Amino acid sequence: MHPLLRFGVRRLAMAALILLTVSALVFIGCEILPGDVAEVALGQFATPESIHALHEQLGLDRPAPVRYLEWLLGILHGNWGMSIGTKAQVSQLLGERLANTAMLAGATTIIAIPLAVALGLSMALRAGSRFDRAASVVVLALSATPEFLIGTLAVMLFAVHLKWLPAVAQITFGGGPVALARSLLLPVLTLSIVVTAQIARMTRATIVNLLDLPFVEMAMLKGVSRRRIILIHALINAVGPIANVVALNIAYLVSGIVVVETIFAFPGVARLMVDAVQARDLPVVQACAMVFCFAYIILILAADMLAVLFNPRLRRGIRPEGGAR
Repeated sequence: MHPLLRFGVRRLAMAALILLTVSALVFIGCEILPGDVAEVALGQFATPESIHALHEQLGLDRPAPVRYLEWLLGILHGNWGMSIGTKAQVSQLLGERLANTAMLAGATTIIAIPLAVALGLSMALRAGSRFDRAASVVVLALSATPEFLIGTLAVMLFAVHLKWLPAVAQITFGGGPVALARSLLLPVLTLSIVVTAQIARMTRATIVNLLDLPFVEMAMLKGVSRRRIILIHALINAVGPIANVVALNIAYLVSGIVVVETIFAFPGVARLMVDAVQARDLPVVQACAMVFCFAYIILILAADMLAVLFNPRLRRGIRPEGGAR
């Protein structure tokens, strides 16, 4: 087997082990939450008989290890259980919300990633110039600005004051693509500002650090232009670190946009999990947590594979039998 293929198989096996560990931690975390799920679902006027009946219906009268194994086997077969609050299948709820979150994250990724990399490369090309200093200050300030502040200011400016865009991101396909784009524009703009600032800052720092390496100095001594060195030689070696930053930010778009979804009333997976936690809807909480973990692991795995493919030193560091030196 090819060393790179062995490396990928080993990473996939490690990812499966991490997912199994996380599933156990998620289940244990939900089990130790204070309060009774049946009492929360039925309300304060629930009778002991109705609570006992709901325990039997949800399987809460069985031992925790048995319920964990049943839940795990159900996930492997595509059965995420039933929501306690809505009585709907969790897979159905996840499917609807995942489509919305994927649409929001995809639009943000398409806009923010190319813009961030181009901005970071422009700053690195002009390192030390007025443009670089001004852009660094703006990028650092935006990176430190919380999403809720950017989103609130965007709503006040574009929705309340100028009345150009709706304040609520209603996902309706009946109004056509223009209406859908207008609904998504404010949340996408908010997320794009945050993601662009973080990736641009890390891209600039990575490229500038690579310029101090011996192969760059040798290229400069041979008369290679600074632009060619950065855009060809340094950028190839920077794919790994940049890919990791991009992967983390895309994972954040999938699982960490609770504030943005709340501000714009966006029906995404993150908001679904927050509502489920408040309602003690444990099957939904467990399913959302597993989806978030799966997204992180897959994206980081893809970033690691890109780093190995584009970095010759990492490829040489993989032994023929698949181990690392």
